[in-house]
Parts: sequence; C-alpha cells; structure tokens
Amino acid sequence: MKHIIILGDGMADWAVPSLGNKTLLQYANTPYMDMLARMGRTGMLKTVADGFHPGSEVANMSVMGYDLKKVYEGRGVLEAASIGVDLQPDDMAMRCNIICVEGDMLKNHSAGHITTEEADELIKYLNEKLGTDCIRFYTGVQYRHLLVIKGGDKRLECVPPHDIPLQPFRPNMVKALCPEAQETAELINALILKSQELLANHPVNLRRISEGKDPANSIWPWSPGYRPQMEPLSKKYPSIRKGSVITAVDLIRGIGRYAGLRCIDVEGATGLYTTNYEGKAAAAIEALKTDDFVYLHIEASDEAGHEGNVDLKLKTIEYLDRRAIAPIYEAIKTWDEPVAIAVLPDHPTPCELRTHTAEPVPFLIYYPGIEPDGVQTYDEVACRQGAYGQLEKDEFMNLFMNI
Repeated sequence: MKHIIILGDGMADWAVPSLGNKTLLQYANTPYMDMLARMGRTGMLKTVADGFHPGSEVANMSVMGYDLKKVYEGRGVLEAASIGVDLQPDDMAMRCNIICVEGDMLKNHSAGHITTEEADELIKYLNEKLGTDCIRFYTGVQYRHLLVIKGGDKRLECVPPHDIPLQPFRPNMVKALCPEAQETAELINALILKSQELLANHPVNLRRISEGKDPANSIWPWSPGYRPQMEPLSKKYPSIRKGSVITAVDLIRGIGRYAGLRCIDVEGATGLYTTNYEGKAAAAIEALKTDDFVYLHIEASDEAGHEGNVDLKLKTIEYLDRRAIAPIYEAIKTWDEPVAIAVLPDHPTPCELRTHTAEPVPFLIYYPGIEPDGVQTYDEVACRQGAYGQLEKDEFMNLFMNI
C-alpha cells in the first residue's frame, strides 16, 4: 500500500452568515472530496498541541506525527533547511517576513504578495547595509525570508505578522521573556526600525508604489529557534522507504528535508490561488510510481483566509477538489498496487478572523476495500460523526501509515 496526504492549508473555517451559516467546505462544490468521504472513513484531528501557537509549522509537523515538545524550534529553522542554510549550534534562526507598514499600522504580512525577484533585491540590500559577522539575511520565497543571529537568545515573545493585520505594529514588537534575552530583543527591534528607514525609498518600492502596489517597507522577524532534532519519517514508519514532499512553501520544504523526504519542485507553484494545481497533481502521481509516501501541500486556501476573502477561498477549495484531488484519484484508482489517500487541512484559517485557529480539523481516509462509516460529505460538521472520532498527537499518522 502506498500513501498520499493531500493537505489544503487552512481550508477549514467557521460558519459564514452570507453562506447560510455553512462553512466553506459545506458550501463549496467538492464532488471528489465528498465521494472519498462517502467511500472511506472520516474523523477530526487536533493538530495544535496544547501550549502551541496554531502556526502552519506546528500543525504540519503534528500531521506528520512528530512530538512537538521534542522537536519544535520555530519557523526560522525550517526556512533555513528549505533554502540550504546549514545552521551551526549557536545560530538562532528566525522567519523574516517582508511586510507593508502604513504609518504606525501593519497593513499586511506579505507586502501585497511581493515577488521573490523583488524581495531578493531588498533582502540583499538589507544584508549589505545591516549584515555583520553575527547578523545575516537570506532570501527565501516571496515575502518569506530568513534572519540568522549568531549567539541569539530564542527566549523571545514574537507576534506573527499575519495575526495583526491593520493593527499598530509598535506594541507588537519583540519582547524578551527573560533578562538574558533582552539584548537579542533590542537588536531585532532595532533591525525592524532600521529596515523601515532603508526600504522607504528603495527603487523597488518606489516602482511598486507607482504601480499602485503595497510597498515592502519593513522586515518582521519572528519564530526564533535552533537546529531541531527530527528523526526521518522512515525511522518512525518503516513502510516509508522513500518519500517526497510537494509544496510552494519554504517552511513545508524545510519540514520535509528534516523528515528525510525529497522536495519536488513544480513550475508555476506559487502558494496562491494562481498556483499550478495540475502540475502539482501530476508531480504527485509521478512520485507515487516510485515512492511509498507523498505529502502534497497546497497553500492557496490559507492565503485567501488571511485576506478574509470568502469568494476566493471558496474558489481555492473547489480548485483543490477539481484540479488536484480529481486527477490524482482518477490516475491511481486502477493501479495494481493500491494507494491510501488522506485529505485534510492543517488548521482552520477563518475568513472572519483572518488568522489561524486551533480547533480540530476534519479528515478523510480512503483506500480500496475500506469499510465506509456512513458519512456522506467532507466538512467540519459531517466528519464529527466519523468512525475515527477525534484523534491527536501521532494517532492520525500511526493509523494512516499502518493501513
């Protein structure tokens, strides 16, 4: 039995009044997800362990069965793994967003979805002006980049920028959680303010403003940590002799690298609703011909949720169903070697709230010969009645990989 997890980032949501108090998964036209739920079994999964922030890194590591208390070191270290930065024992890595500020307000966490090419120019400029032997900036993807501080103290309170859209940024700057971390906190806050001075009139931003786009006029470092101690999935699950991850998001690539999965690049994979769904599906089908396990991650619904755009999020859910799940199922249903399919989000990203929440998420599992549980649709309400009940920690992965 081969295995594929198809993860629609952030696609779970709350009931929306304008949709007749249905969730987006209930309202969307998703014939393949509903069919797989009807032919398979369903349940709910608690992906955010108690005491952890509901970030995508937390939730995806949890989906893969990792004990967060043992391995979690924040997003920065995952960005580092994704872009090939080999962290040393005294290196503190942080996710470094390029954001848009307007006056004292953090307007958005993505600088209006800046391109990687534009961001690369800005990150290299900041590294030239602010980098030292102890401070280094590295280009990632789109608005998601890396800051490494040698000797930094990770005992910091950092607010994710996507949690505070349209809020004042100064009260949410970095705070030390102990006296020993105060120097690191002051250094990071100084870098934020210096970046705003340097980026205000940079040619990239002057051009973006002239085109009616948001300027990328500040950095926002957060989620500090050191190199994690993650064992490969092949050691946890012997049936995974060879596995792969397909994603447009660097932090998921980083998780994949630490998990011992090969990262498959897909042309046109953007992380937005414009992503190459068909290309990702084709890559997953091809990978399943040689690999035992494929982790297909599609980010678009999460970004739509952060924008608070109900119509766009509905579109991303329907695209996932029609343009990714459908071709994968149709391709593998006649294979001699059966393939187990799991579909789920990592966490909800309610359009109303525009950020992540920690509620359990619905999941489905289907494989040839499974006994259905009677659930007819795939959504947050129906899956509560599923045969698997509510799972947590490594229960989902243990269940799925032992089919």
